[in-house]
Amino acid sequence: MFAEIEKILEVNVRPKLADHYGNIKLVSYDDGIVEVKLLGQCKGCLSAKYTIEDLVEVTLKEEIPGIKKVILRNEVSEELLEQARKILSEGNRGR
Repeated sequence: MFAEIEKILEVNVRPKLADHYGNIKLVSYDDGIVEVKLLGQCKGCLSAKYTIEDLVEVTLKEEIPGIKKVILRNEVSEELLEQARKILSEGNRGR
């Protein structure tokens, strides 16, 4: 099933995301639940939720009736977390 989902993403989803300088990575598939990660300019985009719902989930459900849900995995890099911690700790010192 993983390979089938990957093929659909490659043919029907990635070209549309590439128009916006983005991409998608298939993370996992388990019992009708597909987990993906957006890459490039699509990562962290304000419209990411709608991209998943209106493009990725609709496309996959049309092609594979067993798909129940597509979940977007949002990961924050350790570097970004460290920057946030630094900003927050500096802000608390001024009080």
